[in-house]
Amino acid sequence: MDRHCVGRFSLLETVYNKKYSLFSLVYIMTIAFTDLATQYQQLKTVIDARIQQVLDHGQYILGPEVAELESTLASFVQTKYAVGVSDGTTALQMALMALNIGSGDEVITTPFTFISTAETIALLGATPVYVDIDPISYNMDPKNIESAITRRTKAIMVVNLYGQCADFDAINAIAKKRDLVVIEDAAQSFGGQYKSKRSGSLATISCTSFYPAKPLGCYGDGGMCFTNDTTLAQQLRLIRTHGQSERYYHTILGLNGRLDTLQAAILLAKFPSFEAEIMARQQVAKNYNDLLKGFVEIPKVASNCLSAYAQYTIQVKDRLRVQAALKKQGIPTAIHYPIPLHQQPALCIAQKSSRTLVHAEKASATVLSLPMHPFLDTATQQYIAQALKKAVEYDE
Repeated sequence: MDRHCVGRFSLLETVYNKKYSLFSLVYIMTIAFTDLATQYQQLKTVIDARIQQVLDHGQYILGPEVAELESTLASFVQTKYAVGVSDGTTALQMALMALNIGSGDEVITTPFTFISTAETIALLGATPVYVDIDPISYNMDPKNIESAITRRTKAIMVVNLYGQCADFDAINAIAKKRDLVVIEDAAQSFGGQYKSKRSGSLATISCTSFYPAKPLGCYGDGGMCFTNDTTLAQQLRLIRTHGQSERYYHTILGLNGRLDTLQAAILLAKFPSFEAEIMARQQVAKNYNDLLKGFVEIPKVASNCLSAYAQYTIQVKDRLRVQAALKKQGIPTAIHYPIPLHQQPALCIAQKSSRTLVHAEKASATVLSLPMHPFLDTATQQYIAQALKKAVEYDE
């Protein structure tokens, strides 16, 4: 393996060889799930320089780098406006607030995602209404939406899970027909595409996260809202600074939702390499597909989509045993997400779901995410595939 190889060999155990009556040392590869260290080493000069610029000018809150990042990313996703915020969860809450969604309203969403999606709805007094997912893409199935719409429905919050965009043409058509707004949760899909459009430009308001492990991540928390609507952009900017239109003059109730200047600077340093990293993720995914096809259920990306591959997620039987077997070989895995939202104790009251959610429940019981990042070399992937195949064959 070359010098950028992610896999490393560590002395983990000593094995007794009965045939030769001796102990032999067994070296097992240890692998990074998300390799931020390699990325930093490759971009160290520009990241350090960007950070130093902020330290020199000292404008740590909404400094010039925030406006620069907003302009850069609005141009990238091709929206009129981008509003940098403190994190992806706050981005979703701000979007709901800007759209005046609150007590008594219903928001249709997916049960198979991180809690922030439904949490932000419930915290504002609205009710999450879950519809089942498409079993292939793991995203909200548009065929289930219309039957979930009531007179209280105000919005559809669409999550692009694992990096692939949902079917926005179908979803937006339903929203237009029923006079609803659409919120795109692009936390895992930023850098991906739906047909000719980039994720971040597919809804009334689109939101993303810059959590460190995301395809474009900072070194703390960060997020952004995108929109083409001038009024909504103005509302978002008011909300992120406590509803303040001028110093100590508050026209609406808002939040402390500002993006730190240091995080904006880090993202600006990373962004020139971002598209190349997205393309590298495509190759890593292709390698996995070739290596794993036939003995596990691999991700399937629609022909009109480009996945950002925030995760590479397979389905396996007896997941916990397979996960434990891989861990013994130094291979980290993750489960996104083991409990669907309609079964979460915190959301059992603040929700509405009398519908069958069998696909979401099946996915929650069988999905397993493997190491995925732009720097994952072929030899390491082969090692992962061999260990996984052995674990799955044992299960059978």
